[in-house]
Amino acid sequence: MREEGAAPLVPPPGETPIVVLVRPQLADNIGAVARAMANGGLFHLRLVAPRDGWPQPRAWAAASGADRILDAATLHASLDEAIADCQRVLGTCPRPRHVITPVLTARGAAAELRDATARGLRCALLFGPERAGLEAEDLARADALVRYPLNPAFMSLNLAQAVMVLAYEWWMAADATPPRQLVTNE
Repeated sequence: MREEGAAPLVPPPGETPIVVLVRPQLADNIGAVARAMANGGLFHLRLVAPRDGWPQPRAWAAASGADRILDAATLHASLDEAIADCQRVLGTCPRPRHVITPVLTARGAAAELRDATARGLRCALLFGPERAGLEAEDLARADALVRYPLNPAFMSLNLAQAVMVLAYEWWMAADATPPRQLVTNE
């Protein structure tokens, strides 16, 4: 379904984390997730039981050129199937849960993912349905939870924003851009 003008996105050598969308509801959101992934250098997308089936043309329209990620996305009937080949699994969790497990910030998760992928481990990042996020049963499959330290009075992100936060931290964990520079346009 690749459209003319789509970015020629190619994963770098080695492992990069796999974004796993568990029961996503809207094709537009899946496309926006692909766009966020491309911005942060994440290239592998797995979809678990999308509500409206897959593929959905609206996803490509919303991907804004990140077509290659959608073209290569794989469809899975269950979360267990989607993560069967992964050695490290992190699950995003917007609300505190009654579990005893490590909880990382997005920055902490990115650092752990960089370390794990450098050792050749396949890693997955789990994101739940737009309406309520991952269920306790989904989170039980994660080695650690990821929670963003946002305004406690309003911690509402859409699916693509949630992916973008982690994609950004993944990218920044290896980025060498100086925090400040003088641009002379020469």
